[in-house]
Amino acid sequence: MDNKALYKLSYGVFVLGTKSGDKMNACITNTCIQVANDPVRVAISVINKNYTCDLIKESKQFALTMLDKTVSFDTIKRFGFQSGRDVDKFADFVPQLDDMGNPYIAWQSCAVISCKVLSETDLGSHTLFIAEIVDAKVLSDNPPLTYADYQSDVKPKPDKVDKEKKIVGWKCKICGYVYEGETLPADYICPLCGHDASDFEPIYAE
Repeated sequence: MDNKALYKLSYGVFVLGTKSGDKMNACITNTCIQVANDPVRVAISVINKNYTCDLIKESKQFALTMLDKTVSFDTIKRFGFQSGRDVDKFADFVPQLDDMGNPYIAWQSCAVISCKVLSETDLGSHTLFIAEIVDAKVLSDNPPLTYADYQSDVKPKPDKVDKEKKIVGWKCKICGYVYEGETLPADYICPLCGHDASDFEPIYAE
């Protein structure tokens, strides 16, 4: 099977935020689709290892910010390249909150939807949540960011590998999975989060 065929599927890029008790977190996701119209329902898929996934299972609710084409890579890094178990992603700014208390960002974004979870299904690497939209608002007239836009326009191009350092493995920047070996196959797909080789960084021998 040619996994690159899956890259042709269209995806958005979103900030997924939730609050459970006094715990608040958000992560980057690119898997959300509308699956019903009356009432309006969506499906989102979240990596099981993500702290946000744990909190959604507790809270049964979330806010989904739809990022637009003005988004910076710093915003992607803040919410997508570190874990809420290790850092407070909202430490140095106060997010907007929806009526249920879920955090969302009102900048570099074009819309936000607030949802209550109706069901969840464990898919192994991810959990699929089916949720009903209880509120929605437009935040800007900017066009939404697609995953293809992120790959071509937002994500920095990889640095040249230092030839003097020995590579002993590769780490997925999205979920932390480690591939052991000096050479990462060009068509390699992360077994945990499904991201391709471009989202892996080298691990050098000490």
